[in-house]
Amino acid sequence: MARIASLICAVGLAIVIFVPMWRIDLTAPQYPEGLVLKIHANKLGGDVDIINGLNHYIGMRTLHANDFIEFTILPYIIGAFAIIGLLAAFINRRWFFYVWTALYVLFGIVAMYDFYRWEYAYGHNLDPTAAIIVPGMAYQPPLIGFKQLLNFGAYSFPDVGGYIFIGVGLILVVVAFLEWKKARKIKQGITAALGISMILLLQSCSSGPQPIAYGKDACYFCKMLISDQRFGAELITDKHKIYKFDDTHCVASFLKSNFLTKEQVASIYLVDYSQKGELVKAEESFLLKSEELRSPMGGNIAAFAAEDSMTKFNKELNGSVIKWNEVIQ
Repeated sequence: MARIASLICAVGLAIVIFVPMWRIDLTAPQYPEGLVLKIHANKLGGDVDIINGLNHYIGMRTLHANDFIEFTILPYIIGAFAIIGLLAAFINRRWFFYVWTALYVLFGIVAMYDFYRWEYAYGHNLDPTAAIIVPGMAYQPPLIGFKQLLNFGAYSFPDVGGYIFIGVGLILVVVAFLEWKKARKIKQGITAALGISMILLLQSCSSGPQPIAYGKDACYFCKMLISDQRFGAELITDKHKIYKFDDTHCVASFLKSNFLTKEQVASIYLVDYSQKGELVKAEESFLLKSEELRSPMGGNIAAFAAEDSMTKFNKELNGSVIKWNEVIQ
């Protein structure tokens, strides 16, 4: 098993050298199609020139591959790990496989720290003579996930190479663990361990809803701050981008605008009116429409995770029950 895993991982790492490893997506009203920065092992790709133009106005340094020593040495490091994987398959010694796994995990940790350090430096070391200066504002993108930077939403996630890189690490750790168990003649639970490894691998490629930061997050549609904890919504795309809204009216209007196709919408969550800040899937929620609700943008629709909660509140609101598909028609 370790020899097969070594060969698979070696081939995977060879592929990583030629495909983008990470991506940072930027969305803003003036760029409806979004901007993307793709980070390869040896270069930068995507809308680099446009992003550099924007960076110039806010005092950030422009991005050039020649400024990063990482782009010079990273392909060789990844190639070296691929060669070590081939050696591990042919040498077929458990200690060699353990050393390879330990070095790979250590390299992954160092690489993520270096990426964070790079983002911090570019987001905080600003030109004091820039055209646009916001006191106390830093523009460091998120290491992974979402962050609001002025009117731009920044999404940072692995790309194809990054997912392969993470998958290789998971395979190495799981196989090393199984080999350790095998060496001590502990055979029970091997199937369960493989199942857990697959679950972890799938989870690393998925993204669920994020808590709404009331008073900080802005509605993507109307651009108002989301402040009423009884209302709100989130839309998650098939690429794990998250759009946040302050009212069912805004998320429904956003869907009707055809900014995204139906295939691009992975899921929609609504805030539970009775559990402030808690999110429930739109199609699984119980909806109540009443003029007494006075929601931020006049949608006047409250969502509930439980029908009992909706019935309880309806005694005071005297509203009407409505389905989600009726809201977005």
